[in-house]
Amino acid sequence: MKPTILCYTKCGTCQKAEKWLKANKIVYTYRPIKEENPTKEELTVWIKKSGLLVSKFFNTSGLLYKEKNMKDKVKTLSENELINILASNGLMVKRPILWFGDKVLVGFKEEEWEDLFSK
Repeated sequence: MKPTILCYTKCGTCQKAEKWLKANKIVYTYRPIKEENPTKEELTVWIKKSGLLVSKFFNTSGLLYKEKNMKDKVKTLSENELINILASNGLMVKRPILWFGDKVLVGFKEEEWEDLFSK
């Protein structure tokens, strides 16, 4: 089984993550997050597997996040409502998302990725 990475081609962090995967000779599946945004079902599973709060799945530096004033909404809406918002537009989602077996990593922290693939 190979890992899958959800990325946005114009995202610098995604580009770094892909470069790291290639440098470490890790074969992966690429999924464009804008064209194939995560479904509610996928997000629900990933949030649980990641051990993170749903708020950590939001792209807080994105224009869409700011335009929709999500900073306040993330604090007051239910998890289900937040998942629906994430599933509505891939650019609302923090990236890259890497899932591999029962592990899900959000964002690119080289140490986390090294740890995942060294096992």
